[in-house]
Amino acid sequence: MEITCKNCHQIYTGHYCNNCGQSAETHLINWHFLWHDIQHGLLHFDKGILYTVKQLFTRPGHSIREFIEGKRVRHFKPLSLVVVLATLYGVLYHFFHVDLVQTDSDNPLNLVKFNEWVSTHFSWVTIASIPLFTIGTYICFRNQGRNFVEYFVLNTFKASQKLVIGILLFPLAYFFSETPQIKTVTVVLYAIDLVLILWTNMQFFNKLSKTKVFFLSLLSHLIFLFLFFLIAAFVLWMTGNL
Repeated sequence: MEITCKNCHQIYTGHYCNNCGQSAETHLINWHFLWHDIQHGLLHFDKGILYTVKQLFTRPGHSIREFIEGKRVRHFKPLSLVVVLATLYGVLYHFFHVDLVQTDSDNPLNLVKFNEWVSTHFSWVTIASIPLFTIGTYICFRNQGRNFVEYFVLNTFKASQKLVIGILLFPLAYFFSETPQIKTVTVVLYAIDLVLILWTNMQFFNKLSKTKVFFLSLLSHLIFLFLFFLIAAFVLWMTGNL
């Protein structure tokens, strides 16, 4: 049966318009539509945030490689995912006034304000750090047939992993906020992040030996740290705090 697309007025047959891709089924805008949209946009297990997050913590490197190679229909888009998670993370930490840095007034480099700023803007710092992580990945794994943007997508998914861990461990951060134990919480978060990076890279670069991936991953992380602290030092110098 021929159908006229309500979006572009193309006449077609089948379930989707062959001109603009809109579904043949266009439901009335009501409460049922809203709930259906929430389920399939965010909560639907086969297509949405939960599916993508599940993949990132069960087979991260394989699922990211498959996404880059074209298997994308069931995944939430990487940039959209990291923005949604960063927003949720930021709302939690700002609403409950959680501080991941214990104030140290005796810091000889006067980094207290900078550390506090990074702590309170951690979600957006995580997003801003994606290009720096990508530079390290591209330098160390440049012979693996991937371009810079593909590595950017890889590191965007890794940033989502980091934010999910931050959200899951939020109760610990809240309980120990502004106490000496908060340092232990941040160390745990950092250690988990490193493990996830190594695990993801070992699956993603599955044609390389695990030993080679391990050392290249560490090297790429050191490059990231160098770039991050270089930029941090520049910012502090520009603001007169260094």
